[in-house]
Amino acid sequence: MLKHHIGLATKGLLILLLLAGLGFWAVGGRPGVMLLFVKYVVRKDYGPTQTVVWRVPASSAAAARGPNVLLIVADDLGFNDITLHGGGVAGGSVPTPNIDSIARQGVDFLAGYAGNATCAPSRAAMMTGRYPTRFGFEFTPTPKQFMKVLAYTAQSNENEPMVYHAEREADLIPYEDMGLPTTEVTLARAMQGAGYRTLHLGKWHLGDSPQFRAYAHGFDESLSLLHGASMFLPENAPDVVNAKQDFDPIDKFLWASHPWGIRFNGGQPFQPARYMTDYLTDEAIKAMDANRAQPFFMYLAYNAPHTPLQATKEDYDALAHIPDHTTRVYAAMIRSLDRNIGRVLQHLKDQGMDDNTLVIFTSDNGGAGYIGVPDLNKPYRGWKATFYDGGIHVPFFMRWPKGLPQGASYAQPISHMDIFSTALAAAGAKPPEGKSIDGVNLLPFLKGQRADAPHRQIFWRTDTYLAMREGDWKLQAMQRPKQDLLYNLATDPGEKTDLASQQGARLAAMKAELLAFNARQAKPLWPSLAEGPISIDKTLKDPAKPGDAYIYYSN
Repeated sequence: MLKHHIGLATKGLLILLLLAGLGFWAVGGRPGVMLLFVKYVVRKDYGPTQTVVWRVPASSAAAARGPNVLLIVADDLGFNDITLHGGGVAGGSVPTPNIDSIARQGVDFLAGYAGNATCAPSRAAMMTGRYPTRFGFEFTPTPKQFMKVLAYTAQSNENEPMVYHAEREADLIPYEDMGLPTTEVTLARAMQGAGYRTLHLGKWHLGDSPQFRAYAHGFDESLSLLHGASMFLPENAPDVVNAKQDFDPIDKFLWASHPWGIRFNGGQPFQPARYMTDYLTDEAIKAMDANRAQPFFMYLAYNAPHTPLQATKEDYDALAHIPDHTTRVYAAMIRSLDRNIGRVLQHLKDQGMDDNTLVIFTSDNGGAGYIGVPDLNKPYRGWKATFYDGGIHVPFFMRWPKGLPQGASYAQPISHMDIFSTALAAAGAKPPEGKSIDGVNLLPFLKGQRADAPHRQIFWRTDTYLAMREGDWKLQAMQRPKQDLLYNLATDPGEKTDLASQQGARLAAMKAELLAFNARQAKPLWPSLAEGPISIDKTLKDPAKPGDAYIYYSN
């Protein structure tokens, strides 16, 4: 019996919505067992759409007004999904002019790194300006029952099985208590202290119990996906085109049980008015209009292009030149995402807010191998859920006509954590007292006031898998398979030539720094119960073979 889930739709919903964030473990297996699990989960049919009314605040004094700050975050967007650097999905045949424009009219960070290789801890880094391992938010919130079933069903091949750590169950906390600690000061809370209105739309994924939701962490208003995921449209909607991954058992689970719903503040969930990416944009525009009399911080967190892969027929039909159905649906989602970001940017211009709005765009992590589409992270190697650059080197742009250079690029490594400090500095807000902030205010570097690097080192940790970048050098250290991998990114950005055996002194020095970082981090608030193999060079659609490069990633 599944203790917390049988017969309870709300409890079952916890599992099905978390699957999207854990899809990197869908590595083959026995779908029949997964379907036995599905029968305990009840798809929730939410009520009809509701009209969202964004509050209109009193205006603030014009002399004290700082810039608006708009943080746009895509979900699992690959570095090669956009056309800025001559790439793009489907061989560059799906232009992304609006996303590209943020970089072309602002600053393109050529070495922009995610806070983590998966979304929940990465978003924790953005919201706090701190390594999420500093305060124990190391893993995606996940029920024990799901991890047990996943460990039983998901295997890539008999040589690299899923690993379940039953010995860690004693340290597990209830799923409802898994969230961003309330002792952390979020970017929203700090911006509130500077007189900003704070608005959240879309994905949150930092805890779904009321005490952990966005409005409990400093957002004045929040239009939030439940548990960090949602369908884009109902599966059988007349204007939807779906792409299902038959090779991915978790994708089958999503289609069987995934909901289509959203929640405004603490109200009851309801169905959005239309395709999710379009709907979030509609509401973002409404929220900007309601709050234009006062500086605002808006966190617009799209769930595109994360699975389930769903596009509108309009976008799908516009891409008839793409022969592969899955790639075409995925490309249509990118087309929609770019168009909607263009709508937001154009509205800023139309309303005279453009010059004094700091727009920040990024993705929570790299593109995912489990959708079966190659080259999402080209030229980088690896996928989401790896510390290869394919998993953590992400599109990262800032645009602020009044405060930043235009058409600039910045080559030094920077991190998602820097969003926190940069936004606070632009707004004239104070950093929280008593907190060690790892993010750096990038404004002096971008304005030519500082010539040094913002970070001497950047670190990542997920359980026993660690990585760091120091200058041009990148070290990955792991226990499964046990190895240290050292790369020179200046000459080998694809991380194909391991120099560990040739650079013994450098390896030893960097490994010592990495272990020192590891020792300074907090114990996870809840343990990882399972870890699974991730192929480095193949998508999930490609059969695993002996000799394939892989790593194990934990949750």
